[in-house]
Amino acid sequence: TTAPAAAGGKTLVVYFSATSSTKTAAEAIAAATGGDLLELEPAEPYTSADLDYNNADSRVSREHDDETLRDVALKTDYDTVYIGYPIWWGIAAWPVDTFVKANDFTGKTVIPFCTSGSSDIGESGAQLAALAGTGDWQEGQRFPSAVTQQEVTDWVKSLGK
Repeated sequence: TTAPAAAGGKTLVVYFSATSSTKTAAEAIAAATGGDLLELEPAEPYTSADLDYNNADSRVSREHDDETLRDVALKTDYDTVYIGYPIWWGIAAWPVDTFVKANDFTGKTVIPFCTSGSSDIGESGAQLAALAGTGDWQEGQRFPSAVTQQEVTDWVKSLGK
């Protein structure tokens, strides 16, 4: 899938959201930047049972253990790319890994953001930058699950983007 070309600022806010927390943050960033919004969606959506990381037989647990089970990719043509994800096992949710590996971020500013009820962003942004191998990756931001538009707008303004 190819993302639509942006009019004007060429900013893309791409995200994966298993529940709705990351979606809320992504929508707030798109509103604050005037950027285009694009949701990463696995071919088969996750169910609540799929997301039960306490169950060793759940989909996310199987995908955690076997990377060949993960598959989400698309191409982008933007100058600034915000990449959002929930934190799973202390790292970015793997649908985002596939997106990052499948795209060339040369000449792009990349700004990760995540949501979590309790975990911080940790090394997830640096790990994504290493997977990408290209791009000007900025320090990311962790938002709580119930982030507000004002919190996101304040963060975006602090970036000067």
